[in-house]
Amino acid sequence: MKTRLSSKVVLSALTAALLGLSTMSATGAESAASIAKAGLAELAKGVYSTGPNGEQATAASSLTFTKDELAKLKKMNATAAIAFHLTSDWTSGQQAGLTKRFKQLGIKVVGVTQADFKADVQVSQIQTLMAKKPNILVSIPVDGKATSAAYKAAAAAGTKIVFMDNTAADLQVGKDYVSVVSADNYANGAASAYLLGRELNGTGTIALIYHAADFWVTKQRWNGFKDTIKKKFPGITIVEEQGISGPDFAGDAQKAATAILTKNPKLSAIWAVWDTPAEGVMAALRDAGNTTTKIATQDLGANVAISLAKKGQVIGLGAQRPFDAGVTEANLAAYALLGKKAPAYIAMPALAVDHAGVLQAWQTVYSAPAPADLKNSFKK
Repeated sequence: MKTRLSSKVVLSALTAALLGLSTMSATGAESAASIAKAGLAELAKGVYSTGPNGEQATAASSLTFTKDELAKLKKMNATAAIAFHLTSDWTSGQQAGLTKRFKQLGIKVVGVTQADFKADVQVSQIQTLMAKKPNILVSIPVDGKATSAAYKAAAAAGTKIVFMDNTAADLQVGKDYVSVVSADNYANGAASAYLLGRELNGTGTIALIYHAADFWVTKQRWNGFKDTIKKKFPGITIVEEQGISGPDFAGDAQKAATAILTKNPKLSAIWAVWDTPAEGVMAALRDAGNTTTKIATQDLGANVAISLAKKGQVIGLGAQRPFDAGVTEANLAAYALLGKKAPAYIAMPALAVDHAGVLQAWQTVYSAPAPADLKNSFKK
């Protein structure tokens, strides 16, 4: 015997089911938001990255000088050279911090270079800088192995080397170089994961564009992001990962994102390893007419900051603190000149940046007010 359900009963059942789905969805959204809130609060409590040789991080605030030490530094008439890997907003922030602090310490900057992320170019630039016989070299190696001999030669000449982010191969801390200063890159990767998990309400499909090189800091942020997504947001699936090696990081990321989107046109979001590749992802989305796929990244560059301010497709990032890092690098160089024992590794705390906090974050990251175009882009 068949039982026929009335339309009223069927409607009641469907209504109950829909209410149940609605409740589940809202609960999921609240859960993702609460997970993100708790996770970001936890990240703010400490430093999660270790140094290139497993060193525990020391706080920048541990570096102090007496009045007599500062007076002694100024009488030295020391000089410094700076060798960057590429041009970026991060580079500008570092240079601003270094230049300001060196001036306060009575140290003259005699040369600044950037290598367009080419190891052979950086080696040549370091050799040119060393011809000026600087007492200090502050640098971020493009390739730790390919540039090693150039840094060893600088160290052998008596120049005090302070590294930014990455170290050269086969150099010993305390002997060949003073220290290395970095952001808490693992935590910054985790911060961008929490912000993206919150934005996607804990569900969706994402792709990752990572740095395909033996570069310690970019590996840490990539791992921080992946670990956090997998552990904290099981409803988010990583469907593809593509590496880029540069030096055209924006162009390479645009090509990678285009290929990813061709295979996954309904992709929820793409994570890019820093802001320049994120700009390539933005270009790929524009070309595809895609206004729904979100972007999370690292580093507060001007273009991703404007997208954040406009409530565009960049929804959040983990920011480094390059100005403060530059100040710290200068202080470490001064420690070496004075013969003071320096910590092997110092890390700047992570900084999670979303739409609401982007203007204040600019001040924090660059020690300068947000520029007019960023302020004018902000949507309340």
